[in-house]
Amino acid sequence: MKVEIRIVPDRKEPAVVIEAAERTAEVEALAKALSGRPGGLLTGRQGERAVFFPPEEVLRFYGEQKLVKAQTGTGVWTVDQRLYELEEQLDRHTFVRISHSEIVNLRKVTGLDLSLTGTICMTLEGGTTVYVSRRYVKKIKEALDL
Repeated sequence: MKVEIRIVPDRKEPAVVIEAAERTAEVEALAKALSGRPGGLLTGRQGERAVFFPPEEVLRFYGEQKLVKAQTGTGVWTVDQRLYELEEQLDRHTFVRISHSEIVNLRKVTGLDLSLTGTICMTLEGGTTVYVSRRYVKKIKEALDL
């Protein structure tokens, strides 16, 4: 693979262009690694302990006490990214914002309660329940084809 670096003084942020004869798995993996998109690992912390996990393992991301937490099947971890950064990085068809302070992995949703007026109650793997705020109900219904 040929690597070339060009210094452009007027550039505000780095940009990368991948030139290839065809779109291959190697090209896709390279693009994901460079852009920080899904496929990379997240770093979670609990006190002095740090772990790496793929985004697909996360049930939900939520804000708590000015920190962003990631809840997985193995525990709750503090992550360094802000919710808006995670929303930009993660697959928007899998991870959907359900309130100002929460993003849910739709692949981890096991049940929906639509009987509540103006909101939706979601049950996640492991029995965790979360509520969709009124502002996001329409977006969730569209994402789930309801």
